[in-house]
Amino acid sequence: MQKIFCWILVICFAAQTHAQSDLTKQIRNYREKQEHALLQEYISFLAIPNLAADTINMQKNAAYIQNMMAKRGIQNIQLLYPTSPKIPPAVYGELLVPNAKKTIIFYAHYDGQPVDSTKWSKGLHPFKPTLVNGSLEKKAAIINWPKETDTINPEWRIYSRGASDDKAGVMAILTAYQSLIANGHQPDFNMKFFFEGEEEAGSDHLHEILEKYAPILQSDLWVICDGPVHQTGRKMLVFGARGDAHVELTVYGSKRPLHSGHYGNWAPNPALLLAKLLSSMKSDDGKVLVKGFYDDVKPLTEREKKAVAAIPSPDQQMKAELGFMAEEMPGKSLAESILLPTLNINGMQSANVGKLSSNIIPTIAVASLDLRMVPGNDYKKQQEKLIKHVQAQGYFIVQKEPSDLERSEHPKIAKISLSDGYNAQRTSMDLPIAQNLIQAIQSTTNDKIVLMPSMGGSLPLFVFEKYLKATTITVPIANHDNNQHAENENIRLQNLWNGIETFAAIMMMK
Repeated sequence: MQKIFCWILVICFAAQTHAQSDLTKQIRNYREKQEHALLQEYISFLAIPNLAADTINMQKNAAYIQNMMAKRGIQNIQLLYPTSPKIPPAVYGELLVPNAKKTIIFYAHYDGQPVDSTKWSKGLHPFKPTLVNGSLEKKAAIINWPKETDTINPEWRIYSRGASDDKAGVMAILTAYQSLIANGHQPDFNMKFFFEGEEEAGSDHLHEILEKYAPILQSDLWVICDGPVHQTGRKMLVFGARGDAHVELTVYGSKRPLHSGHYGNWAPNPALLLAKLLSSMKSDDGKVLVKGFYDDVKPLTEREKKAVAAIPSPDQQMKAELGFMAEEMPGKSLAESILLPTLNINGMQSANVGKLSSNIIPTIAVASLDLRMVPGNDYKKQQEKLIKHVQAQGYFIVQKEPSDLERSEHPKIAKISLSDGYNAQRTSMDLPIAQNLIQAIQSTTNDKIVLMPSMGGSLPLFVFEKYLKATTITVPIANHDNNQHAENENIRLQNLWNGIETFAAIMMMK
């Protein structure tokens, strides 16, 4: 009897997988017929500047998304504002199913990182979407947008701010639903859509929206679309994200710049002081030397350890692609490294270099530090550990420019400015709904999907957990070499097409 039951389970699983594979083919066929129209809609979306501080253009983005949702028959479309109406709203919509037994909310964000258009390659502009017949890093060329009768090559790329991070998520989610309806499919659970407008600015007001609109934001799962797929190109499912916080560190020399000949070897050089201070924070094998930095780390479960062990290694591929030989933490793979807390130097500044360099001893040196947290860490405690480390190196800590009295009493002074941050979050892979999600995505590809306990980047997922007690799982779709947050951001069209199929499968999962 037990054998018969097992065979029934196998047959049911096979039947569901086959049905979802047929679904994927239907979605693909529909998308191929609609590619030109979808591209036109997408490039119009990308052409709207999306810096969170740009109130007028963020309103235009929100209105554009509302129109996209309305065209697809999504209901109860509204803007969810935090306390201040000057903050970009979340764009919300829903599709309620009578007698539905669960609710899934699909999330992406529509704001983007600040841009410096002068750093983009010739012929590109952040908000003039440009088509390229491949990757510019591999000497691809800018091409004209295709005519209605032209075939669209899935290896082409769109270069624009937000193309991958994260307007691609908005486009893929909404087009997935559009494709389902066009093929006569209807999800059997409630679906809600939540597109945030402040993620790249730190999601400082997200908690206000979640608290204010908590009654309509209850769910069984939030599916978060953000970030790139695995470096091998395989589809990936991510169960958490690291937390993030920043520290700006300034050390001081004399009150005015000094001639390096007249005062060298005598006056303290803040650039050298800062270099030594930063060097004290990490060992030669990449370990953070700040006392207690790793003490709170929550260990991986056995299932998570097995998932990490099964991740295909992209390490050699990425070293060749990025042009370096030795990793910062010798012996640790990329997958292992991103599951640890980090202390990273985002930038350093002290006087000038190159043609502007002059023979001086600078007055200050500044470093911007980025702290990434993993489950168990608290970002405020991590910042405090760093402050204590600086003090242990003999520095007097100030929060503003040091006074003359402080300069006369302390040989080494450091100003430390702390940012707000957020903690890491991780969802259990053992949850039944997580297993259903794995099965749905696996049905869209012949390659084994990658299961990652946590992404290396950061998302404010703990906010959903804290204010809604929500379960979140991230489904990234962008190509790994998309240049997110930097100049020449891009999306490979095949990744966008794959994303549509992925989200269609999720919307039809049982």
